[in-house]
Amino acid sequence: MATTSLPVIQALRSTAQRLATQAPYQWGHMGSCNCGHLAQTVTKLTKGEIHARAMQRYGDWERQLIDYCPTSGLPIDTTIDEMLALGFTRTDLTHLERLADPAIRGAIPFERRDQLRHNQRDDVVLYLRTWADLLEQQLLAGITLPNFATAPQLVLVAS
Repeated sequence: MATTSLPVIQALRSTAQRLATQAPYQWGHMGSCNCGHLAQTVTKLTKGEIHARAMQRYGDWERQLIDYCPTSGLPIDTTIDEMLALGFTRTDLTHLERLADPAIRGAIPFERRDQLRHNQRDDVVLYLRTWADLLEQQLLAGITLPNFATAPQLVLVAS
């Protein structure tokens, strides 16, 4: 799963929020689909720019991720580079396009999980928010706070 970091969590939450507030969504469009929307958030490119980059090589996001080569010089690979540099993996992005990550799906209540459709805006929003929640829980679980109740008391001495 993606790197547990605030930038990754923020990218997921921002993408979900944009989709939830009716940003143009079209699963068959490389810049307006599940990965396309996350790419918009990460790269700040428009849906049209992402789509144009992707059309320079054959295939959907899954095919683009399989054929990805960091030294190809292709613009879509530069887009993927930015997403990977933030902390996502190629597997994460492949799963996102089909809403298929078992850990994320497992965190969605069964009755809703069973109804998920990879090309439905509301389902994508739920998946992104669930993913962000899981990463946030992992991040918080890794933080240890000192026990202030047993910490030695500081005594101030007036001079």
